[in-house]
Amino acid sequence: MTGNLDPNLQADLEAINQIPVINSILEVICLTTGMGFAAVARVTEKKWIACAVLDNIQFGLVPGGELTLETTICHEIRQTQEAVIIDHVEKDERFRTHHTPLMYGFQSYISMPIIRKDGTFFGTLCAIDPNPARLNTPEVTNMFKLYADLISFHLQATEKLALTEEKLLEERKTAELREQFIAILGHDLRNPVTAVSNVGQLMMRMPLDDRLKRLATILQDSSMRMKGLIDNLLDFARGRLGDGITLALSHNEHLEKTLKHVISELLLAAPEREIITDFNITETVFCDGTRVAQLFSNLLSNALVHGQKDAPVKVAASNTNGKFILSITNSGDQIPFAAMERLFQPFSRGEVKQGQQGLGLGLYISSEIAKAHRGIIAVTSTPEETCFTFQFPA
Repeated sequence: MTGNLDPNLQADLEAINQIPVINSILEVICLTTGMGFAAVARVTEKKWIACAVLDNIQFGLVPGGELTLETTICHEIRQTQEAVIIDHVEKDERFRTHHTPLMYGFQSYISMPIIRKDGTFFGTLCAIDPNPARLNTPEVTNMFKLYADLISFHLQATEKLALTEEKLLEERKTAELREQFIAILGHDLRNPVTAVSNVGQLMMRMPLDDRLKRLATILQDSSMRMKGLIDNLLDFARGRLGDGITLALSHNEHLEKTLKHVISELLLAAPEREIITDFNITETVFCDGTRVAQLFSNLLSNALVHGQKDAPVKVAASNTNGKFILSITNSGDQIPFAAMERLFQPFSRGEVKQGQQGLGLGLYISSEIAKAHRGIIAVTSTPEETCFTFQFPA
């Protein structure tokens, strides 16, 4: 008879039927032994359930079908975890009066325990037939042992796969929540940072003494830096949540002016540094000027932070042969090979020296902006200098 299975037993039944070779195993058993019925059974303390069945003798069981546990020999196998092999019931001293053969009308029987890799009992691989059969041979016994072990191996693989998928789903949900939090946090921080920036600008227009002017400058510079960090956080969250870096493309006639404005902003925070420029932008550039400025600001900030303080940073930009090329070169230590491999990965900052702060998102966001423009950022680094080059079809 059949009945409604609880979720765990239903999962066991489905796990057996997910084994690609399970039907072939039952077919080989019947062909090799000449028996008409073979099955994989899930056997618990209370239930005997057919998981997979090959029935050529109209025994009447289908997958999900149940037998009363106490009427089966598998009930005894579950307790002893030892195989039972009967060539001919009528000639077997132990089983010729046993209630199970009498009840189900078989003369030959073989059942091999299926033991999970953790040592727990799963069920049996069994076969029956109303006629006698030659089963108690090394060939047949070893075949059943091999197939029982194979089923156990597949069960373990299925369980590991299910556990891995569950963990992956949990991690994906956690990552999505984290990235949503980052997006919300970045968005909500914009207003207070803008307020701080406005206060700094207002103070710098007022007649202040030198001390207050320095404080106003620090306030203004810090708010600019916070705004850059927030922009990177928002872009990172958009990229990870699936929206990606968005562009507002147009024929930009003032890209050189935009780049010079970025330089002026960064020099406010580092007035002691020298930036040498070589601009040759002779035509309009089809791009998102704001995004190019963001990329340039990230790369130039990186050069100012990591470059030698007493050496100039060189900036060159041109649009020739259908390409826009922007390069930023600074003197300083060579980037280690290991760091080069993960330079554009998020939250990867390499070796951070004292006084250098950041989230490690600047280069990642820059590379995403480059990709959105169908361009690339290339890096070369020697013991003398490091150069970042951004180019895309103009």
